Amino acid sequence: MISVVAVCAARSGAATALAASDLDVVLRTTDVGEAAGVAVAADVAVLDMATPGIDALGAIELLAAAPVLSVAGSAEHAAVLAAVRAGAAGYLVGPVGMLRLADAIRRVVAGEPVYSPGLAELVLTEHGRAETAAERLTEREAEVLRLVVEGLTGKQIAAQLVLSPRTVENHVQNTLRKLGLPNRAALVRYAIEHGLA
Repeated sequence: MISVVAVCAARSGAATALAASDLDVVLRTTDVGEAAGVAVAADVAVLDMATPGIDALGAIELLAAAPVLSVAGSAEHAAVLAAVRAGAAGYLVGPVGMLRLADAIRRVVAGEPVYSPGLAELVLTEHGRAETAAERLTEREAEVLRLVVEGLTGKQIAAQLVLSPRTVENHVQNTLRKLGLPNRAALVRYAIEHGLA
């Protein structure tokens, strides 16, 4: 029997579908902290992204002791990508019936990524872009990028890699250009979101 922790309002579609399923729902709550404590021993966490009073992306990160299946009312691309970057193993767009939700839960527990139709292509395209951009970086650019993300200044990076500060700045500028980013802050955010650092 698959054990499920659910963060959802009592009358949400996800709650209704879970109540009708043959899954072992060990906890259903709107309290993310409580759910995170139980998720450590659960097979999967189901998160209704529209649960009142929660920070959905923060909730995904807190529940990450178990694979997280996000359920939402809309397929807004930015929200889907943000959820996946936060660690969601799947993303379903409602309304979600019992059979569909139970099937998605079983697939996530088996290690499969699960997305509503049209979303898988979006996620794979974004992931492919990140990989392609990372592949275009030279070994030295990737090394400088990791140190930028760690918070080192240009002078500190130069000293650590035995380079001139100007050479370090050239590597940073080349990386910004290759990734199509405007500044270091965007570079750090991009590197973290795409697992480049």
